[in-house]
Amino acid sequence: MLNSYGFDLWADEYDKSVSQSQQQQTYPFAGYRDVLNYIYIQIRRRKGKKILDLGFGTALLAQRLYQDGYQIFGVDFSPRMLEIARGKMPGARLELWDFSRGLPPAFAGEQFDFILCTYAIHHLDTLQKVELLTALRSCLSDTGLLLVGDVAFATGAQQEECRRQNLAAWDEEEIYPVVEELAPFLPGLQFEQFGFCAGVLSMGKN
Repeated sequence: MLNSYGFDLWADEYDKSVSQSQQQQTYPFAGYRDVLNYIYIQIRRRKGKKILDLGFGTALLAQRLYQDGYQIFGVDFSPRMLEIARGKMPGARLELWDFSRGLPPAFAGEQFDFILCTYAIHHLDTLQKVELLTALRSCLSDTGLLLVGDVAFATGAQQEECRRQNLAAWDEEEIYPVVEELAPFLPGLQFEQFGFCAGVLSMGKN
């Protein structure tokens, strides 16, 4: 699994790597654009302007929302990713931070209309995911929405089939969201599948 230094090295080529996998419809980024577009549409359909993006990377989605006039808060643990994102969104509140530790002190007490995490939560194990998503839920406004897009599956059987079909490329160190494992601990969890290896998990405040 890449650490922050690994992501620093990958940062300038990240969008190209994603685009190539997306266009060729190969694991792990098949469905990537569909996931981001779905999240974008969900946000645009609802009220609220305050967004927290966890693991924003090169800010592909956050920049689009920033340009639409949304107030962007964000964290990423890669200094190079942070540098790229700040160049795209000079008015955003961005912090160098590992969200596996929760939210940074600078964001303590903030409530958000939307909390996003795209292609980043697979760095946490299942228990850590549950703990983080539960904590984030409490940071939503009353009508807020939490949206997590990633390589994701409804069932463990679907994940295993995807792994079997992509053995040469499969990253054994990444722990992808599996809805049937998370749902018992996260009441109200919803899931939308995109293609064979992508999906969006969503939850409201309650």
